[in-house]
Amino acid sequence: MPPSHFLDSLLDSTGAIFDQAQISTANHRKNCVALHKLFVKAANLTQTSKNGAIMLAGEKAFGDVFVDMTSRIVVVKKGPPVVDRIVKFIGAFVKFVNEKAMEHVAHPSDPSTSSITDDEDDDTPASRFVARLLKWLSQGFAAKNKVVRFRTVSIVSEMIFSLGAIDEDAYTVLRDELMERTLDKESLVRAHAVVALSKLIGTEDIDDLEPGEKSIMQAVLECLCLDSAAEVRRAALINVPVSPLTLPAILTRTRDTDPIMRKLVYASVLMKKVEHPRQLTIADREQVVRDGLGDREDAVRIAAGKVLGVWFDMVQVDGDNGTEKPSDSMTQGLVRFLEIFDVIGPGEQIATDALLSVFMTRMDVLDSMCFTKEFWDNLSPESALLARTFIEHCVSADGQGRLDASALPEVTAFAFLVQEAFNQLLGVIEEDEEARLLGNEEDMDEENQDRREEQRTQREFILSELLKSAVHLDYTDEVGRRKLLVVIRELLAHAYLPEILIERCLDVLKVIVHGERELIRLSVEAILDLRDEVEKQAAGDSQLINDESELDLTQMTINRERSMRRTKEARDMTPEEKIQADAVDVRCLSICIATLERVNCSFEDNSVLEGILADLIIPAVKRKESLLREKGLISLGLCCLIAKNMALSSFQLFLSQVQGAPEGLKLKVLQVVFDLLMVYDKEFFGRSEDVAERILTFLLQTLEYEESVAVQAVISMGISKLLLCGVVTDTRVLTSLVLAYVSPATAENLELRQCLSYFFPVYCYSYPLHQSRMQSIFITAYDLITRVFEDLEDDQEMISPYQFGLLFIDWTNPQKAAKMEDTNVVSRDVHVDLAIDILKALYDSDRSDEDQKTLSQLLGHLYVPDDLETSSMLKLDILVSHLQEQCPLENSAIAKLFERFKIRFMKQFSGRLGKIHRQEYICTDDFVQLYEYIGVGIPKYEDPPVSDAEVAGESDVEPPPVEAPPERGR
Repeated sequence: MPPSHFLDSLLDSTGAIFDQAQISTANHRKNCVALHKLFVKAANLTQTSKNGAIMLAGEKAFGDVFVDMTSRIVVVKKGPPVVDRIVKFIGAFVKFVNEKAMEHVAHPSDPSTSSITDDEDDDTPASRFVARLLKWLSQGFAAKNKVVRFRTVSIVSEMIFSLGAIDEDAYTVLRDELMERTLDKESLVRAHAVVALSKLIGTEDIDDLEPGEKSIMQAVLECLCLDSAAEVRRAALINVPVSPLTLPAILTRTRDTDPIMRKLVYASVLMKKVEHPRQLTIADREQVVRDGLGDREDAVRIAAGKVLGVWFDMVQVDGDNGTEKPSDSMTQGLVRFLEIFDVIGPGEQIATDALLSVFMTRMDVLDSMCFTKEFWDNLSPESALLARTFIEHCVSADGQGRLDASALPEVTAFAFLVQEAFNQLLGVIEEDEEARLLGNEEDMDEENQDRREEQRTQREFILSELLKSAVHLDYTDEVGRRKLLVVIRELLAHAYLPEILIERCLDVLKVIVHGERELIRLSVEAILDLRDEVEKQAAGDSQLINDESELDLTQMTINRERSMRRTKEARDMTPEEKIQADAVDVRCLSICIATLERVNCSFEDNSVLEGILADLIIPAVKRKESLLREKGLISLGLCCLIAKNMALSSFQLFLSQVQGAPEGLKLKVLQVVFDLLMVYDKEFFGRSEDVAERILTFLLQTLEYEESVAVQAVISMGISKLLLCGVVTDTRVLTSLVLAYVSPATAENLELRQCLSYFFPVYCYSYPLHQSRMQSIFITAYDLITRVFEDLEDDQEMISPYQFGLLFIDWTNPQKAAKMEDTNVVSRDVHVDLAIDILKALYDSDRSDEDQKTLSQLLGHLYVPDDLETSSMLKLDILVSHLQEQCPLENSAIAKLFERFKIRFMKQFSGRLGKIHRQEYICTDDFVQLYEYIGVGIPKYEDPPVSDAEVAGESDVEPPPVEAPPERGR
């Protein structure tokens, strides 16, 4: 074919190929080959100019045709799949052209690449074609038409990974233009710009950037974390490379507002791009588990569970190599899985949740669990946590069969395990104490001190996990029960038992003893033993628990001759003895607190507590040392919870301790105060209005003037519980909580805000009467909020009065209230009453235009039911009809807002209003007061004409309610 004919037919040939490419992506490879042949043939066609220069006529013609084909899709809106196929085809062809060019460099004699003849490697027909196409597409980046911007950027993002070698100037221009498109107002454009930039991250050298210039990595990560459109954040997440630099930003998306985004973090990044969990730090792994398993969306939790299953398989393969028995392999694999977390401290619960997730998703793991003797002889923090979690899971899931198959030790053997674990802990403690007494502690280097501290912490954790496991054992074995009782009793009375384990010991005691009286007596015995052994608390006098020790059951009843009182007064003690005595008292109070938290019997039924109260608790309350006084007050408060008379007589003491107390003590005392108010609500709020008034005034004033955010949160939480339980019904308490919720002074108090954001919807939706109370405080609260908003300082933030009004409308929406059987407890028309309050507020001529505008806007959001009560409908009609006469709305925009509500109201109720016998209603006190408020005289109405249907008894107007006469004797 002559060259001229080929060039003339090039448009039709190329068009035919593009037509085929838009049908299906399956034929793209074949069409790339066909189009490349045309490209090669066109590249070989040259022309000589008059001055003898060689012109690339074929290349130019092919480029013109290709650009013409591309220009036909850049104006097509998103949607047609045929256009997306053409975009993919353009990217595929660019890749194909560059691959062929690279083949020519590697095999210059290959006839298939003969079109690239004597050109330099960096200036080939392929590079010139790509450069021209890229230059043409970049012109559309700044087009006014958003479709053109979207299509051109999407084509570049499709072909950018296959651009091949481009000159530095073109690269810089492309980079800058794409960076600019990340700020485009259209989210689709930003998304494709992020995709394109993500592919350029590896090509950028940070050292080449100007000082202060943003890198591509920074731009993509900003889009990932800060872009308002979820689709842009998703594009950045999927395309950004995973590295130590990007992982922190990627993991922040586990708390993204978009559930699909949160799921993609687990399904697309953590599961597919992270090769091993150890690529993440321990803190990152804990965040993955905490956010994933704690997500509100089922799909996210499922994806997080799959990630943990993949991690378990990875760490199991790392250590197994297929050499261990299946049961041992599974147990050891789980231990290795737990080793990727920090199981001691705050990470304990996270590791437990991760392990439970594996149990739930991998039933084969549960079925293969087997605890050998070697396992129990070499307990580590991870293995102890594994055993405890497995036991608790089986107990909660009714998996007694799995417990039996796992070869758990009997109770007697378990008692020896607890005993041995404590002896090992005691050995570490004694070594530390001996080093302290000998003065060797300062001589130890920091590394050795950290190692000893870690060893002690691990031993404490192992013993704690064993005690937690002991709670769930089968105590039908009396011999084992008695043995464990001996061990736990000795632990509790030992001076070196860490305080953190006291509660664990009492949990076990509560299970194995017969009733609360026995639990109290054992605890008091332990306290007496500790006080009797003050002189023996020197470091060298502590002894390991004897394996042969037995508990004399005849001593279960406390010897009455034993006394709590010390033989030596405090003034007669040396400073060392005072320190030792105070330490013992702190431990005794801790035992007392843990015991009282676990009993519900009456104080009077346990006379042994009287000695504890008189000789331990009361003296501690009188002490000046904050730790002793705090524990003493907590113990006294727990005694009050089971002794009503003591609570009534001691309540004023607790209130007095709030004033001027340190923050930690104030928090504990306030918790005691609210516990007493909840337990004895009738005594404090039901007998005397004066007492109730003083208590509420004290709490509200403390909330208003307290500076500690923690104390504010505790008071708000306590008052919320009192309101939610119906103990407190005073509306001024509601007003104070509403102000605390939106006040700029509590903007940084996230705990308070979170508590109240949960409380208000639950309070309002749980009972219609609560919505009525909220409605009654609206105008008062609105006016207070408005004044605070007007006085805001520059560095303060709070919601606007309009947003506050929308919150109230949502809380008082009767459609969201729980359905109650007794619908007569309060009017259903809460929003109607709110509308009446707002309309009455509009009659106040002193209100600003901004106030009137906000209130008029809120009227349009209220729900007014069609079956409205007649009296409420008449009140609305009176207020709506006389507003413009009595208090004209001079602002036209405000008048339109009000007129819109008036038209909606009249359209909804004009038919019923015309049939009402108004004279029967307007003479009542409510209507007389309403007319007086708006300054209108009470009119006189004639009865409306009676229609034929009404004469026949077919009227649809409901008769006024008739009250039944009271029954005799009432």
